[in-house]
Amino acid sequence: MKRESSVWKQIFIGSIITLVIIFGLYFLAHEDEKEVADTGVSDTGEVTKVEPSGDTTKPEGKGVPSPANPDEKVEYASKEWTTYGGDYYNRRYSQLNQITSENIGELKPTWVTSLGSGDQGKHSGEATPLVVDGVMYIATGANDVFAIDAKTGEQVWAYHPDIPQDMDTVCCGWTTRGVAIGDGKVYVGLLDARLIALDQKTGELVWESKVAEWEEGFTITSAPLYYNGKVYTGVAGGEYGIRGKMMAYDSEYGIEVWQFNTIPGPGDLHGDTWPADNSAWKTGGAPVWNTPAVDPELGYIYFATGNAAPDVDGSNREGDNLYNNSVLALNAENGDYVWHFQEVHHDIWDMDPANPVILYDVEMDGKMRKGLGQAGKTGWIYFLDRTDGTPLVGIEEKPVPQDDRQKTAATQPFPIGDAFVPQGVTEEDVKKDLGPEFTGEIGDIFTPFWDVPITLKPGTFGGANWPPSAYNPDTEYYYVLGADNYFSFERRELTEFQEGDMYLGSIFGPVLDAPARGTVTAIDVKTNKIAWQHNWDSIAYSGVLTTAGNLVFVGHNDGRLIAYNAKTGDQVWEYMMDAGANAPSVTYEIDGEQYLSIYAAGNSLAGSKHGDKIYTFKIGGTLPEGQVIDASMKVEDKPKEEATAGETVSVADVGLEEYRNSCIACHGDQGANGHNGPNLQNSKVAENKQETIDRITNGGASMPPFKDTLSAEEIDAIAEYVVTVISPLGD
Repeated sequence: MKRESSVWKQIFIGSIITLVIIFGLYFLAHEDEKEVADTGVSDTGEVTKVEPSGDTTKPEGKGVPSPANPDEKVEYASKEWTTYGGDYYNRRYSQLNQITSENIGELKPTWVTSLGSGDQGKHSGEATPLVVDGVMYIATGANDVFAIDAKTGEQVWAYHPDIPQDMDTVCCGWTTRGVAIGDGKVYVGLLDARLIALDQKTGELVWESKVAEWEEGFTITSAPLYYNGKVYTGVAGGEYGIRGKMMAYDSEYGIEVWQFNTIPGPGDLHGDTWPADNSAWKTGGAPVWNTPAVDPELGYIYFATGNAAPDVDGSNREGDNLYNNSVLALNAENGDYVWHFQEVHHDIWDMDPANPVILYDVEMDGKMRKGLGQAGKTGWIYFLDRTDGTPLVGIEEKPVPQDDRQKTAATQPFPIGDAFVPQGVTEEDVKKDLGPEFTGEIGDIFTPFWDVPITLKPGTFGGANWPPSAYNPDTEYYYVLGADNYFSFERRELTEFQEGDMYLGSIFGPVLDAPARGTVTAIDVKTNKIAWQHNWDSIAYSGVLTTAGNLVFVGHNDGRLIAYNAKTGDQVWEYMMDAGANAPSVTYEIDGEQYLSIYAAGNSLAGSKHGDKIYTFKIGGTLPEGQVIDASMKVEDKPKEEATAGETVSVADVGLEEYRNSCIACHGDQGANGHNGPNLQNSKVAENKQETIDRITNGGASMPPFKDTLSAEEIDAIAEYVVTVISPLGD
């Protein structure tokens, strides 16, 4: 018996050893497979996979658990408009077809509502209205939030968040792009970097979370995304040397669930794309200007990140500087990295992709593909497979001009297909638009610069900027708005980083009195080729809506809402409103009737006329001309400013305050590095007070007149500040 027991013991031990060997061999075999997958090269040296253009690296050795929910289908918008982009894919396409390219001539206003908010010079109306259960939810440039009866235009409730009026870390005008709705709440990202939740029925505050400190340069301008019990938001502020981030918050309590830093630190994946000998990554930028899209089936959220910091100076941040200027895919449940694609390596031109990503499904070469599109400031659309970030339409890495002082990248991604705006300045352009007095240097996209001014296209305005694009499954076209501006770049000595101050290192801005143009373009997603295009005499700066009625709606700076035939591009309708149409329109249905709404409030950067109204249309609308519903917030709802007894205010102080309210968005802090106004430090007009008063009063080039919005005293104070404080800075 003892011998038999010994035999069984040996058999048992032998079995264990055999299992260990088997598992060991299995592990080694899969490690070999993993090495091939990660490197693309087998142990024989054979290349097994060609990496796509642009970096789409996945995390080494990291299995990303996916909270996939294949049972949740993403439907196109129909009777309601429930998310910023109309659906989780951000497609901005509605299945409603009561309003068509054939009967749109009968589209008339049915109600117009004045909100009494967000109409000052510093405000911009960029928000997309949401419509849920017959109620419209809208936020103004002042960050006031309104609930409006979507059928009548009457106010349901209003909320005033009390934003600090002395905020001086807003680069591009006071704005918000909208709200999110879910779990009976309305979620709003505020300019002072707070995320709040309001009761959907009453507008009462439910919770508030401080996302970051605005004094450090952080702001929130994007509309949040609600998905699966979480609220997602990113932070803006790349011009202030922030370290960008995307966050998810619990929708019930406002508690942060996860945070993803869009700049990796030392030792992090891709942290080696930043210098090892300094801490540039701590102030590296990569803000998030746009609302994410989500694919429930994969369980991923997608968004684009902005410019590197210092914004237009790469001398101190050698490397590609990930994840700046990239499309990112994250695990929606836990924030884990999935993949990225960088559109501009080592950006020194402020080419940050601010346009929201769009997800779409399309058949290519007989196979259904999960597509993603992102329209860049470069003037290209980047079409990617959203499962792994590889190009759906070819993207080639090509050599570009170099400047060792700027630590420029050796190559840049060039999508195969058409650009939707010009990507360089020619001698013919100089003769036509800049005149014989222009003697500066010119260049093409990705031309570097140093201490000599050089004029390029596209500029920091784009290409495509924040105004969202749209995708129509009927035409399989991607509709994108573009800006065509001349921008001058000149490197200046980089100043030491100071928290809460602009961190730029260069002077940039549109060329004085040069024309600013725009494009409205339909691009075939299968080929990246232009199907049709309209060229405007001003930047196209509103956003796009497309519908099953074969229509595309866009807004114009002059106040027109314009409709095009989605297939042919022929203009079929327009309506003139009383302020710049610089926000996207939406459509919805109530009691069997299709409505179309747009928030027309003007825009500081677009230089358009300001206002405070929502215009709503339907077939056969009968609103008498000039009839407006007053939905203004009650006076007692707003905090009252207390005057200081005996306080005296100098003309310079008044001028600075008014400059910040009306001018800083376009002309920038201290008159330079604005996004739509020329450098006042080098302006001949800014040297003469009377000429400055005349320009402020009557406008000029792309600058709007302020005679109807500012008093003579306010105009005089601004002119005094420009002439005595800003203009001498250029000496």
